[in-house]
Amino acid sequence: MSERVVELVALVGSLRAASLNRQLAHVAADNAPAGVSITVVDDLGSLPFYSEDVDVEDQLDAGVAKLRQVVGAADGVLIATPEYNGTIPAALKNAIDWLSRPYGTGALTGKPVAVLSAALGQYGGAWTREDTRKSVGIAGGRAIEEADLGVQVAALPEGGLNDPAVVEKVVASVSRLVDEVAVSA
Repeated sequence: MSERVVELVALVGSLRAASLNRQLAHVAADNAPAGVSITVVDDLGSLPFYSEDVDVEDQLDAGVAKLRQVVGAADGVLIATPEYNGTIPAALKNAIDWLSRPYGTGALTGKPVAVLSAALGQYGGAWTREDTRKSVGIAGGRAIEEADLGVQVAALPEGGLNDPAVVEKVVASVSRLVDEVAVSA
């Protein structure tokens, strides 16, 4: 009998094609521990702005429906986000708003969530991680601060995000998130 694979989804908060946070999500997916699968969702910019007027089941935007389905089916969520003006990028906040509905039963409800950030500031995106945890918590998710990781871009080693020391930290964050999945199972 084989062990169950833990399914995580990684949401990328940046829209830029060459984004370090997109790369960070892929580092997590490419180096996921045995028994863990990570699906990267990096098209949050295609979602319409949240409005209750368009959050109607039989008229729901296809991208929103797919996002809700993918996150709802996952065991946990990894968010890779830059810090824009000291907080969450608009596309990520919008996705969290869509995932918070319907209230009390949204796709994030009860799911453990870890936040990773590669940012220019000396604290590696501390403010965006804090605000993302807050937003996710209000949306019904279980933000796991101990699984968070901040990467200071200016201090990256020569190998960048693929440097073994950075990969080790990313894997440790994913492993900590997986531990929380086991707790909630």
